[in-house]
Amino acid sequence: METGNILLTSDARGVATLTLNRPERRNAFDDAVIQDLTAAFRRVGADADIRVLLVTGAGTAFSAGGDLNWMRRMAGYGEAENVADAMRLATMLRTLNELPKPVVARVNGAAFAGGVGLICCCDIAVASLDAAFSISEVRLGLVPSTIGPYVVAAIGARAARRYCLTGETFAAAEALRIGLVHETVPAPELDAAIDRIVAAVLAGGSRAEARAKLLIAETAGKPVTDEIMMLTARTIAAARASDEGREGVIAFLERRKPAWRG
Repeated sequence: METGNILLTSDARGVATLTLNRPERRNAFDDAVIQDLTAAFRRVGADADIRVLLVTGAGTAFSAGGDLNWMRRMAGYGEAENVADAMRLATMLRTLNELPKPVVARVNGAAFAGGVGLICCCDIAVASLDAAFSISEVRLGLVPSTIGPYVVAAIGARAARRYCLTGETFAAAEALRIGLVHETVPAPELDAAIDRIVAAVLAGGSRAEARAKLLIAETAGKPVTDEIMMLTARTIAAARASDEGREGVIAFLERRKPAWRG
C-alpha cells in the first residue's frame, strides 16, 4: 500500500512496516494522512498473515504531529466541522491503540505533539538516542486532547502534568525514564534492536498475544474484583483449550518449536 503520505509493506515473516512518508514536512499529518493511516491500520488488523506492525518515519523525524497548514485551515471552520475533524483523528488513534496484534514504534527521530500520541498508542517503543520529544500543543495555544488518554496511560498523570503544561522538549533518556519508550539505542543500532523485539514477538502465539493485549486493556487500573477474577479465569481456560494453547504446551513438553515458529 502506497499513498504518497504513507508506505505499508510486509515481509514473509508477517512483519508489516508502516512508514510515514512526508520527510519534507517532518512526517506531520493532516486530514488526508489521518484518513490513510486509519485505512492502513484497519487493513493490518484484518490481515491474518500479518503478525506484527512496525510504525516509523521517513527521513530524520518520526513525526512532528499535526501539520500547521492543516491546523490553520481548520481554525477557519465552524465548531461542528472542527469536532468532526478531531473525531477522525481520535478514531485513527483508537484504531492503532486497539489493533489486535502487537505494534512496535521505531522512533528514528523527533516526535512532537501528535507524534508522541502515535508512540503512546503502540505496544512497544524503541527510540534512537538522538530522538527528541515534546508534547508541544500548549506552545501553540492548543490542547493535547485527542492524544491525552494515551499519553496519560503511557507516562502517568504526574509526568503528563509537567510535559503537557510546559511543552518542553526532552531527550530520549527522559522519554525512557518516564515510560514513553521502552528502550533507547544509538542510531546505528536501532534496526538491530527492532529486529530483536520482533523476533521475541514472533516467538509467541498470535492469538495469545491478541488476547493478552485485550486483557491488559480490560484490567488496567481496575481493582481485582470477583468479576475481574472470573474474566481472567475464563481467559486462561479458553487459552488452554484452544488449538494454539494445546500446541504450545505440547511443543514445550516435547522440546520442539511450536507450529507457528516453523
